[in-house]
Amino acid sequence: MKIAITLNKDSELKPLEGAEILGVINADTKEIIRYQNPGYNISKELTMQAILGLNADAVIVKEKFLCPGSYGMSFGKLKYILTQYTNLNDILTNIDILTNHALDELEDSVYAESMNESGTCVDDDRPS
Repeated sequence: MKIAITLNKDSELKPLEGAEILGVINADTKEIIRYQNPGYNISKELTMQAILGLNADAVIVKEKFLCPGSYGMSFGKLKYILTQYTNLNDILTNIDILTNHALDELEDSVYAESMNESGTCVDDDRPS
């Protein structure tokens, strides 16, 4: 299984648009290939588009990592691995357990954001 992950330079998990690095983990070998995130500090949708281009089977997410737009883009194309781990080392150590809990869909409560009138994700925590 190829698993996408969004990280900062310190290998900590970050929400899609806050990740400097996109990684693809080979679950069998625990090897990771790293890519620069074209959506860094731009948008969750651009990051999800890049993830889909990497042909991953699943993506590791935490609550507030996705918005309805990025979720909609990936629904049916990726499985979701919801985790409480915060860094790459913990993910790699527990990759077998995590892959066994991959989901086809997520509860709506996982989304931290809503869509604005133009269909773009809006972070509920950002000042207007």
